[in-house]
Amino acid sequence: MTPVDSGVDALDRRIIAALQVDGRASWRRIATALGEPERTVARRGLRLLETRSVTVTGLVAGGDTVIVRLNCRPGQVREAAIAAASGSGTVFAYVLAGSVDCVAEVQCPPDRLARLMLEELPTLPGLVSQQVSPVLRYFRTVHEWQPDILAPDEASALARFPTPTENVEPADADVGPEEWSILHALAEDGRRTHEELAAIAGVSEATARRRVEALTRSGMVSIRASTEPALLGFPVEAMLWIRTRPDDVEAVGRLLLDSPLVRYAAVVMGEYQILVDVVQPSKQALHEFLTTSPWVRRVEAVQSHLVVEPLMRSATPTPRLRELLDARAGAGAGRGAGVG
Repeated sequence: MTPVDSGVDALDRRIIAALQVDGRASWRRIATALGEPERTVARRGLRLLETRSVTVTGLVAGGDTVIVRLNCRPGQVREAAIAAASGSGTVFAYVLAGSVDCVAEVQCPPDRLARLMLEELPTLPGLVSQQVSPVLRYFRTVHEWQPDILAPDEASALARFPTPTENVEPADADVGPEEWSILHALAEDGRRTHEELAAIAGVSEATARRRVEALTRSGMVSIRASTEPALLGFPVEAMLWIRTRPDDVEAVGRLLLDSPLVRYAAVVMGEYQILVDVVQPSKQALHEFLTTSPWVRRVEAVQSHLVVEPLMRSATPTPRLRELLDARAGAGAGRGAGVG
């Protein structure tokens, strides 16, 4: 769990929530939606970005995804988790408390699946066992998650593009070099201006604006504002594996979406059909969510695991991962093996 940062106040949380709706929204547009002075919003927003309390990046669609569960030898869980987080295509990676040591979501086209399972994962340090579960569909992605911080009219004023809930086809050869330049630039910094993107891609500013809009609308790139849920007032985070009757999967998924604190919900292959990432203000609130929510009455079993060390969110290293890698670099150690 991540402690709540007392340096982040209510207005900071509202600005972060606004960036979660539209990570490329101008400070003026955010200020107008929130009813706050533009200068104040800009100053606060820039500080949040500079301190990496929130990061805005573009996640380029990679097609199919899989959930990787790892168990490791004592004393090597963190090393394996760092390696998994640092690997190619990793969207999120968390160290967990419970019967699973680490979970990661990895972008994995079909032609990579055998290589991932048979060649890449077995090289992780300290690995004892692995389980790979392809994702079949999403009920909610983290990109769609909007905690109950903004009023509906505020969120509506910031929303621009619908977010596809199904898998989006990965970028392919039909994407030209100019689009690729823009995609790579957004993957590094999702708030790069159209002027900066135009210079990088060698096109006019108007062309860059049209390309960004087209790539975003198509779902080829998702602009994501990544932050620690604790900064928003939710220091308790858990991953849930839910088993239910096959004909109840859809109903349980829809009931889960009734909670604004469900960050992520996906249908996966395996004994447990639904994977959920949920945040709560306390362990007591998590207990109530796991025992009294309407969805509980329609499930057969639930495995719950507390997130104790998030290392990658939305394909972006967390402050904790950066700290660990900096410490390793300072000690003169190598980066270690990664997935991919």
